[in-house]
Amino acid sequence: MEFRTVVDVEDPGVRIGACEEMLFVGSCFADKIGARFTDEKFRTIVNPFGVMYNPASILHTIQKLSTVRSSSAGLQGKNCQLSTIKTAFLTLGTNHVYILKETGEIVDNCQKRPQSLFTEKELTVDECADYLQQTIDILHAANPDMRIVLTVSPIRYRKYGYHGSQLSKATLLLAVNKVAGATYFPAYEIINDELRDYRFYADDMLHPSSQAVEYIWQRFSEVYLSAEAKAFIKEWQPLKAALNHKPFNPDSEEYRLFMDKTMLKIAELQKKYPNFAV
Repeated sequence: MEFRTVVDVEDPGVRIGACEEMLFVGSCFADKIGARFTDEKFRTIVNPFGVMYNPASILHTIQKLSTVRSSSAGLQGKNCQLSTIKTAFLTLGTNHVYILKETGEIVDNCQKRPQSLFTEKELTVDECADYLQQTIDILHAANPDMRIVLTVSPIRYRKYGYHGSQLSKATLLLAVNKVAGATYFPAYEIINDELRDYRFYADDMLHPSSQAVEYIWQRFSEVYLSAEAKAFIKEWQPLKAALNHKPFNPDSEEYRLFMDKTMLKIAELQKKYPNFAV
């Protein structure tokens, strides 16, 4: 007997290579998934201008990245040339935006300014789709071979009311279906249909737990990662554990020999995977 429904993940037809350059932009769920890829030594840029919850703000980030230089302040010295990004992961959180009354522009961050300065608006399906398509077009203009993955964050918004939160997610899901040039990864469906239990949520009962994020990472990697990337991760795991090991006596000869052996293995891994850097 089957006691849960497993969400099918459509084969994107392309694979992500080991230690590949990746960009993550969107809601705090993008932060979580981006951190997981960073941990596995992919070369990642994660929300370089802060968390972006709606399609308009995601577009704003991509527009900024299309003009910045890799040495720009605030990017921590990381290469952020869009032309070098192999995979972009865009996570949509909401269709709600805040418009600054003074300028009529959608802001990405209210910066704790009084709510009276802003007007809240819900983007329509077509408006969301238009912002997303503009984003995709900019990314592909920078690198025609870039893989773009869209996903809808499973995090619910209590402040909208739970019905309102579902309507917001439905708007985003409908918008995703209207754009071209990207694949869709069903993180929202996996949390709501496959992991249909509050034990997979954090203490606030809104955000996915670390266990749920790990499961989504596993489902994603099964389909999207290349055989080379999977092999690298398998080889990297014991070395990562060794580097994270907290010795009882870090000054001992035994620990020094242990670390020397670990660093030799890391050097061998770097020869095998030129893009790998500790």
